[in-house]
Amino acid sequence: MTRIFLLAFILVLSAPVFSWAVQPDEMLQNPVLEARARTLSQQLRCMVCQNESIDESDAPLAHDLRVLVRERLQAGDSDAQVLDFLVARYGEFVLLKPRLSWRTAMLWGLPPGLLLIGITLLVGAAARRRGRAQEPAPNLTAAEQARLKKILADTGVS
Repeated sequence: MTRIFLLAFILVLSAPVFSWAVQPDEMLQNPVLEARARTLSQQLRCMVCQNESIDESDAPLAHDLRVLVRERLQAGDSDAQVLDFLVARYGEFVLLKPRLSWRTAMLWGLPPGLLLIGITLLVGAAARRRGRAQEPAPNLTAAEQARLKKILADTGVS
């Protein structure tokens, strides 16, 4: 009996993980179109939640976008045409993974650029340290050596 309650408890806790925001009334009858719609929905950002796809979001705007995607697919649009339509309407921000273009070059190039700058600075700092450690100690003149011996003798250091 305890095992049944434990299993039920685990299922209840894991239910939110397995649930999606797509409602049964949104789903298309054609399984091929529905699969395409789900794939597209996972690539589009919820404009309300911002870090969730419209496939995962419960926001009303995400629902409207899911319905719009399905309408466009039923109208005969290709996946690229649906994405282009949504980008034209909402901008590149609607894509979870923005396309590489001249407008998004900084977005794509900044992280690797900062990484390269950091590596260059670290390598340069290490080279400077190595260079300082390998410098020979300066030679003392005869007068400096005599003065050093006198100081050491006065302090009692041999």
